Amino acid sequence: MNRSTLQVLGCYILWGLLPVFWKLLSGVNSAYVLAQRIVFSCVFCLAVLLVKRRGGAVQAILRDKKQRRLYLCCGLLITVNWGVYILTVATGRILEASLAYYMNPLFSIVIGALIFKERLSPVRWVSVGLAFVGVMYSVVLYGSVPYLAVIIGLSFALYGALKKGIKAESEVSICMETLAVLPLALGFILYAQLSGLTTYASLSGGEMALLALTGIVTSVPLMLFAGGIKKTSITASGILMYVNPTLQLLLGVFAYGEEFTKANAVTFAFVWLAVILFVADGLRHRKKA
Repeated sequence: MNRSTLQVLGCYILWGLLPVFWKLLSGVNSAYVLAQRIVFSCVFCLAVLLVKRRGGAVQAILRDKKQRRLYLCCGLLITVNWGVYILTVATGRILEASLAYYMNPLFSIVIGALIFKERLSPVRWVSVGLAFVGVMYSVVLYGSVPYLAVIIGLSFALYGALKKGIKAESEVSICMETLAVLPLALGFILYAQLSGLTTYASLSGGEMALLALTGIVTSVPLMLFAGGIKKTSITASGILMYVNPTLQLLLGVFAYGEEFTKANAVTFAFVWLAVILFVADGLRHRKKA
């Protein structure tokens, strides 16, 4: 395994272990954690750009109205993704967060077919169908929809689709996306402070330190990914991607004692089968190419 592949693997491992970090902040209002994450991610990326002397890239984007709109849309989508994910972990539903990232590539398939008119092989349509059946099993038999998983997976798939129009480096992209939604984050922090919802005085020293670290925790995996993906094959990256939800699943069951119910077992079984078919089909096409 070369250095680039190790960087990509490192990114997926860090993402898979993220529930541990967000669990430490489960005592803080999730919306407040999200707002602070946006602020500190923006600050951290700005600092990196200043060190790299890439301020010109930011200025060029700010002068381009079309790019500003694109980054705003990306910023809003990643805000939804981050916020729902933090809430899911904080409320003890790590299994649902794990399910989201197993389903994410399947959402991307559907978006590719509907929006980008990509032709899908019969095997990939079967993959999508199996995942749908798995989710509907919980709906029909138990009346419960894993809606948090759907929101997380779908928002990240839409975010990925929009990112096709962005050619900037990861730190520039994250900087601009968080900068676009920074007024919303600062506005909520001010509201929380003035209303007493969450004040600086109510936070412990440890919680304040963790909030300050959210920028690093968010940005470092993305930088690892950006540094490694250029020289890592799509096949390797696609397979390694499932390290992330698998680690989350193991953490949820074994570290935090979440119950793996019959509904979970059936839903995950269908989604896992869909993922296996998806990966196998990708490998087959890669071999032909």
